[in-house]
Amino acid sequence: MSDREDRRPLLLVVDDESANLQLMRRLLDQEYRLLFAKDGPRALELAKLECPDLVLLDVMMPDMNGHETCRKLKADPATAPIPVIYVTALTEAEDEVEGFATGAVDYINKPVSAAILRARVRTHLSLVHLDELRQSRLELVQRLGRAAEYKDTETGYHVVRMSHYAAALARAIGRDQAWVDDLLAAAPMHDIGKIGIPDQILSKPGKLTPEEWEVMKTHPAIGAEIIGEHADPMLAMARSAALTHHEKWDGSGYPAGLAGPAIPLEGRVVAVADVFDALTSARPYKRPWTNEEAADLIKSEAGRHFDPEIVEAFLRSMPEILAVQQRYVD
Repeated sequence: MSDREDRRPLLLVVDDESANLQLMRRLLDQEYRLLFAKDGPRALELAKLECPDLVLLDVMMPDMNGHETCRKLKADPATAPIPVIYVTALTEAEDEVEGFATGAVDYINKPVSAAILRARVRTHLSLVHLDELRQSRLELVQRLGRAAEYKDTETGYHVVRMSHYAAALARAIGRDQAWVDDLLAAAPMHDIGKIGIPDQILSKPGKLTPEEWEVMKTHPAIGAEIIGEHADPMLAMARSAALTHHEKWDGSGYPAGLAGPAIPLEGRVVAVADVFDALTSARPYKRPWTNEEAADLIKSEAGRHFDPEIVEAFLRSMPEILAVQQRYVD
């Protein structure tokens, strides 16, 4: 099998003792492709040239020890993402603490247990793969959110601004960081359903007829259908926000006429963020409102259109929201 065809993960093993390198070869070469280096400078060279999936690094080496090698790996953007596991005879707690402080993800003591070594390597490679999947998913989600803009009059940084506004509101009402991160990723998909609305309705410069308005009101359900149902929290949140961001606190919204706390929190938060950015952005059919005018409108709609708690959070978050607005100007 050629190197190009061999899809096994690539490990870089760094140790100044040939016997240790041979041991690692025996323990790992059935499952992994292996590179070997006997000193720090060579390890840095191979890491940058070959981009291994993981580095197994001794600490006690002449000239450049493992800690210095790891620091240099982490200081270079090209090699910083590569996980480093120390494999060392240093067993004191302070040695382990120093190892983690340099950016390593794990610490294995010599003499090496074959079972522990293999298990730790598999675990950290799985975590790398999971991170890559999350990043790919996030990029896909962001592109999906931008897709709706190609059919809508909302252009430029609308979905970027409103998603950051939504994250600011989520923090202000005390949601944890994981929830905030999911909302930041999910919010750009809130209007994906507009892909299913005919252009002559979506781009109409004047007021919609009652029949056209009924068609427009189907876009939340279309968005939910496009996103689908998922166990993944972020995608589940994206579906919920797409479906419910036009519901109103007093029950007069659409598509389901939900009221009060029956509206999912993500829908309530996105509603405020979306309306504020829509009001303060220029459109072919309207001038942009001033921030003060838009904030006054949102404040006046507390208890009718918007959740009063979210409106209070919005008012408290104005400095952060205005900073986002300035950062992402169309």
